[in-house]
Amino acid sequence: MIPRLFAATLTLTCALAVPPLAAREARMEEVLEEVLEEADALEPLQSVLVAREGAVLAARGYHGHDTESPTPIMSASKSVISALVGIAIDKGLLEGPDQPIAPILASRLPANPDPRLREVTVGNLLSMQAGLGSTSGRNYGRWVNSPNWVRFALAQDFEDDPGGRMIYSTGSSHLLSAILTEVSGRSTLALARDWLGPLEGFRIAGWDRDPQGIYVGGNLMAMSPRSLLAFGELYRRGGRTAEGRQLLSRDWIEASWQSRTRSRYTGHGYGYGWFSTRIAGQEVHYGWGYGGQMVYVVPALQMTVAMTSDNNSPSSRTGHRDDLHDLLGGIIEAVEALPDVVTD
Repeated sequence: MIPRLFAATLTLTCALAVPPLAAREARMEEVLEEVLEEADALEPLQSVLVAREGAVLAARGYHGHDTESPTPIMSASKSVISALVGIAIDKGLLEGPDQPIAPILASRLPANPDPRLREVTVGNLLSMQAGLGSTSGRNYGRWVNSPNWVRFALAQDFEDDPGGRMIYSTGSSHLLSAILTEVSGRSTLALARDWLGPLEGFRIAGWDRDPQGIYVGGNLMAMSPRSLLAFGELYRRGGRTAEGRQLLSRDWIEASWQSRTRSRYTGHGYGYGWFSTRIAGQEVHYGWGYGGQMVYVVPALQMTVAMTSDNNSPSSRTGHRDDLHDLLGGIIEAVEALPDVVTD
């Protein structure tokens, strides 16, 4: 009698402590609503979307913005470029991360190039370890006002050897766009629409080009927050669409999330177009664009979060980027506080 009574009591306790799926999802949405309500105090914030296990649990616009309208995602597009490089490798258009870039871009190399330019690889560009001087920050204006962005980026003085410290440069990502165009004979936008087109909800609404017509690698791309979430979900699902179609290899995702260097500004790891850190005790991988355009993937919780913000002010110097990390931490803690689902 005692064991049977104990079992009955345990079953009743579990039933009371762990709500059914529908009730749990409703409670999760309620808890997230409280967290997102407080986020209204973040003036630059424009939208937040939260998805777990493929279901969108929260979608909220702030300060007159919504989750459906296209917005510049700035350098978060570097994560998109990384995905296209990974697919190009899978398709045999590129040999792999260790492939030197000089033979591909031979016609655009500067006269009498530094010998180290022959050592720069596709992987070096992806991880911001090319060694070339940056075209971002204070150098960005000179770069985009130059007549040939690819040649300008390749002509920068070396500040470190290839494979050395992280030197953040949108020029490095733009070289990847030029490489994709060269090896495929198609525009990077056409590749994105073809290769990522089957991903439901993903759409590039706008993308600027350089003077030679090459789509800007790693900046000047626009998509809706919903599309940014859909892109993050592709990585969360291991490269598969919701229908199970493999668009991007799981091996490439793991390689992209492997930290190969660290940002001297945040201390966070950086792989192939993705930052990595821990937030609220969870491993988090994220793409980050100027102003606070964020796509986060939290693998252990099967969760993806997209956030967009005003792109007219730097999120790092203002502290807004850290506020967004804290907001993600609040979302993680809210999700973890709820009981697990009983499925039987």
